[in-house]
Amino acid sequence: MEAYKREFIEFLQGAGVLKFGDFTAKSGRKIPYFVNAGMIKTGDQISKMGEFYAKAYFDKLGKKPTVLYGPAYKGIPLSISAAVALSKNGLDVPFFFNRKEVKDHGEGGTFVGYVPQAGEEIVIIEDVITAGTAIRESMEILKHVEGTKVVATFIMVDRKEKGQTEKGAMQEIEEQFGFPVYSVVDVYDIIEYLSEDSANEENVTRIKNYLAVNGAKA
Repeated sequence: MEAYKREFIEFLQGAGVLKFGDFTAKSGRKIPYFVNAGMIKTGDQISKMGEFYAKAYFDKLGKKPTVLYGPAYKGIPLSISAAVALSKNGLDVPFFFNRKEVKDHGEGGTFVGYVPQAGEEIVIIEDVITAGTAIRESMEILKHVEGTKVVATFIMVDRKEKGQTEKGAMQEIEEQFGFPVYSVVDVYDIIEYLSEDSANEENVTRIKNYLAVNGAKA
């Protein structure tokens, strides 16, 4: 396993972002592990998270200028921390995020932050994708930003689960919307990491059993 993947998984566990047990995903599926970016709660943690996103961004997109979009609520600090980390490494990009409820006073509107201009390209910064529900919600919101194009999504963990078909949720998103989804690690990296310690045997078995039913078949 690559060193940065191990470092990231250790970071997720240490920050309480990666947990094992019985949870319900946004898709409604009952899952044996949960990745919750909402557990990031210190300046050091969010700074490190941004650095991991920036590393993935540079790896996949180089120094391509885009606009970062963070879906409310968890995507907001993730997109901001990613923008800060990118800036520290020589790429200053704007960011914006949405309100859960449209503001009807003051400046009003759905979005906060930068206003994307026609011809600009947008990158969505999310935490995870299970069935692709959250990304489809984001695309429904972003279709109102005229003249722009979403060119990629970056997430922490690819759960390698099927979406609305037997295909992987990420593959479905790519085929439906025409842009790639990149992750820092995937569930099989997590399984490999956990398998190095026999104390994790139960969690490894539960995740494998879950993937046998809900894992992508294509």
